[in-house]
Amino acid sequence: MATQVKLTAMAKAAGCAAKLNPATLDAVLRKLPRQTDPNVLVGFDTNDDAGVYKISESLALVQTVDFFTPIVDDPFLFGQIAAANSLSDVYAMGGKPISSLSLVGFPEKGDPEILEQIIRGGLAKMNEAQCSVIGGHSIRTEDMLFGYAVTGTIHPGRVWRNVGARPGDVLLFTKPLGTGVITTALKKERASTESVEAAVAAMGMLNRAAAEALHEVEESTLGESPVHALTDVTGFSLLGHAREMALGDPAHGLQPVSFEIDHASFIYLPGAVEAAREGHLSGGLRNNRAFIGDCAEFAASVPAEYQDLLFDPQTSGGFLAAMAPEYAERAMAALARHRVTAQQVGRVTAKKAPLLFVH
Repeated sequence: MATQVKLTAMAKAAGCAAKLNPATLDAVLRKLPRQTDPNVLVGFDTNDDAGVYKISESLALVQTVDFFTPIVDDPFLFGQIAAANSLSDVYAMGGKPISSLSLVGFPEKGDPEILEQIIRGGLAKMNEAQCSVIGGHSIRTEDMLFGYAVTGTIHPGRVWRNVGARPGDVLLFTKPLGTGVITTALKKERASTESVEAAVAAMGMLNRAAAEALHEVEESTLGESPVHALTDVTGFSLLGHAREMALGDPAHGLQPVSFEIDHASFIYLPGAVEAAREGHLSGGLRNNRAFIGDCAEFAASVPAEYQDLLFDPQTSGGFLAAMAPEYAERAMAALARHRVTAQQVGRVTAKKAPLLFVH
């Protein structure tokens, strides 16, 4: 089936690269009123990974929704990746996913066997995460769409947010970069089998192990969490999500900071650098670059293809975490025990111009 129908050829943009232009979304969200319900612990004010709603002094709900167009040609793998991507936002907040609702958009004359394989793939990944699928909704669409609305639980006092990084923090990143350029090359039939297989493995990997490792470090401390800020890197790219982290939340006392990032510290997927060098750049990458603009500056020594990769939309990407420096080594060891690829990729400084500096 995977060789008979190229799912990626049926979509204008693949995976998280199909997200709305961040500039458009930001302009709309800025006009909306702030939440006044005191039980809303995390809303849409800081573009966080998920919303958090307090139920009691010891329980809050984490809620998120995510769906996208085919990122690979195999329908079962597409379902798995969509599920892993949807679950990631709950893990990124520090929560435990418990239930989900599927979201399906499928062509009216599409092959039902393809739809079955997509749903089977998603269910398999949800079962791996021990997250129950309890229903869903489907519509007829020209572009194939699949994903989930996921609900998780968390203690109200142990929420990881994408803001709160402090000067002196160490920046850690899990998973390799480059899914966007590789899947764009796939659409053009220019991606190698090795590149696609590596990208599929990365995108299909749950961020549960990374979250569990960081929870271990957190539980080993007697005071506040050493995780000061954390986000999963998806469609707005490494630099786009780093920008959100660095801007902070001044309205709630979390002041802006600056990031210094070392491009050579990242692990890049096999073939990703070559794909970027050959110009397999998605529209989402260009939107990210235009939106981030003057917030990011590159040293003259950073090659153009690596600059592109830091603007590359990721699907089911890794965690970018700002950690207290005294716990960074412990966190790296815990991640290694959980078989999570991780690197120290930079540091946090007091706010200065530019907001993000890549060397």
